[in-house]
Amino acid sequence: MTSQVTPARVPFVDLAPQWRLIEEGVRPELTRLFESSSYCLGPWVDGFETEIAAYLGVPHAIGVNSGTSALHLAVLAAGIGPGDEVLVPAQTFIATVWGVLYAGARPVLCDVDSMTACIDLAEAERRVTPRTKAIIPVHLFGQPADMAAVLAFAKRHNLAVIEDCAQAIAARFDGKRVGSIGLMGCYSFYPGKNLGCAGEGGLVITHDATIAARLRRLRNHGQSERYRQDEVGYNYRMEGIQGLILSHKLRHIDAWTARRKEIAARYAEGLAGLPLGIPAATNGDHVYHLYVVLTEKRDALRAHLEDKAIDTGLHYPIPLNRQPCLAKYVGPDDRYPNADRFADHGLSLPMFYGLEDSQVDRVIAEMHVFFS
Repeated sequence: MTSQVTPARVPFVDLAPQWRLIEEGVRPELTRLFESSSYCLGPWVDGFETEIAAYLGVPHAIGVNSGTSALHLAVLAAGIGPGDEVLVPAQTFIATVWGVLYAGARPVLCDVDSMTACIDLAEAERRVTPRTKAIIPVHLFGQPADMAAVLAFAKRHNLAVIEDCAQAIAARFDGKRVGSIGLMGCYSFYPGKNLGCAGEGGLVITHDATIAARLRRLRNHGQSERYRQDEVGYNYRMEGIQGLILSHKLRHIDAWTARRKEIAARYAEGLAGLPLGIPAATNGDHVYHLYVVLTEKRDALRAHLEDKAIDTGLHYPIPLNRQPCLAKYVGPDDRYPNADRFADHGLSLPMFYGLEDSQVDRVIAEMHVFFS
């Protein structure tokens, strides 16, 4: 009687390969950080801000404690407040609208494009009112929104553009890094992101020196100088340890991004011909934070892969238009068919630096088994 060998699980994400790559350089610097007590802002955050600003092609980068905080401060720095409206896509993580709500403004939900899941500007056009003050395009899954169209739309309606780049660091549109194209760009460094820290972290970038100075005040209790508060501020400071980790990881981001693209290409080739919606680089440079396929058999496919020791994810199964806390912002006649489609049919396959070709091939093989 022969016993079956259970295959090793294919994780949805594994961050250990990143740590192994930077561990030797990080450990002695961690010692210096602890010896200097540079826990909050300080030289390691300053250094990271300088490095990331150069990488993204902007003069100003302001480190904060999360991507959510980044979006909140960007909304405030754009002068948005009670009575104002901000256009946002309906298929995104909830943090995209938190900053709008924290500022007392009203999020106006728009459906998304059927191919990219980025904001549908035809839908946004229908929802513009005299109270609309900004638009937040989300570069979802690592796919840039059509920023040429977004900028033209914003100019026509005199809107501020705040880019949500939480899933798209390193992506380019028309040769420019996403985030550097609008008035401000916001990033999350949650550990699982393409550039992730050792906990929570975020960033706002801008070309505008006046906005940058205000962002630095707002993140640090509104201080223009020590113990002088010129306006209501927040404790949104980045920790020194996050600046340290991010600096080390930033040196590898291009190589890690290239590997993500290799994995995406392997998926695309291996899954061709199956009854699936396959992601493609439509607008500029897709960096594949997530590799999301679409199928009406999503739940059954996910169960099959789980049974074969393959982890998957859902991003995002409850779109903003179906979130209970946002119900009052959705009218009885509002429809969001594309956001609903991505929510109900989207399945995120394993995608991370360190994922082996053999693991990708196993995912592909089991998906062929399922659809056969």
